[in-house]
Amino acid sequence: MKMRTAVLIIIGVIFVVAGLAQADDQHANDNRGMISKKSAHSVKETLDRLETVLKKKGITVFARVSHDAGAKKVGIALRPTALLLFGNPKLGSHMFTSSQTAGIDLPMKALVWEDEKGQVWLTYNDPTYIANRHGITDRAEIVTEMANALDKLTGAAIKP
Repeated sequence: MKMRTAVLIIIGVIFVVAGLAQADDQHANDNRGMISKKSAHSVKETLDRLETVLKKKGITVFARVSHDAGAKKVGIALRPTALLLFGNPKLGSHMFTSSQTAGIDLPMKALVWEDEKGQVWLTYNDPTYIANRHGITDRAEIVTEMANALDKLTGAAIKP
């Protein structure tokens, strides 16, 4: 019995350590509904790369906001932090037909930011979280399509 308990504890520790290693490279969807991915580029370059790949796919880019530039204007120091607002009405509009309140979370946003260690991250809202937040239960295929597209598009922006 003691041997079995020891084996189970060791297996549990292995899973925890493996999970922490994976979380360092890509934060999985956390309980706040965000997905963060480590970028190999600066904030500006990551955002430029994301904007380019979105436009190539025919996705509308609505705005680009430099939070650190805004903070600087009022005398507040902020590490590089920028937001890109973008959307694809072919997908997002389906969410609105289920729940118009989804418009508070759509179009999509990607935040690219530099942490205190100098590492750049690309963070966005998980479409599954958005659907759950707005009680959207009849658009599973759309949510999956959005999630897969975001994973690929953001992956292209952060890769070395």
